[in-house]
Amino acid sequence: MRGMGFRGGSLRANGKLVAWSAGFVLSQANIVRLLGPVAPKVLKTQTAPSARVYAAVLDGMDSAEIGRYRSHFYLDFVHPGIYATALRAGVRRLDELSPLPPATKRALLAAPVVSAAGDYIENVAGLYLLDHRDRITDGAIRATTAISTTKWVLALGSLAYLARGFARAWGRADR
Repeated sequence: MRGMGFRGGSLRANGKLVAWSAGFVLSQANIVRLLGPVAPKVLKTQTAPSARVYAAVLDGMDSAEIGRYRSHFYLDFVHPGIYATALRAGVRRLDELSPLPPATKRALLAAPVVSAAGDYIENVAGLYLLDHRDRITDGAIRATTAISTTKWVLALGSLAYLARGFARAWGRADR
């Protein structure tokens, strides 16, 4: 694929990036499929500003929705590792195409790991609070919302940086 950074001695790096990216897309699609119409409610739990809002979201789910919510965690305990690996493969490939400053590269390699760790914490908290509703407090919800928000910012921020970096690298390769 001439002009897209896919030439040269980096077939292995390209293969890893493509494979992990495809794995991410499949994993994300599977989670969305499993959650179905409950997905917006899950997002509300991840961004709840208070115990009242969080509890109201859970209380608003029927038993089938609670079942979907609970079952998605099985996939969501694998998913963070997949997206972190895909993002890190992207950082390594971008660095091959257009060398990154060392501090930027370190930050971009660390961000997906921190994001994935936050995702695991969020998952454990979500499962725990589902079965221990008496533990849904403003402090617990503010902490999990902060972790969730940080997770999203790190993962999406890394993805945005990579998208911009690849667009620039590929643009230079076409000239």
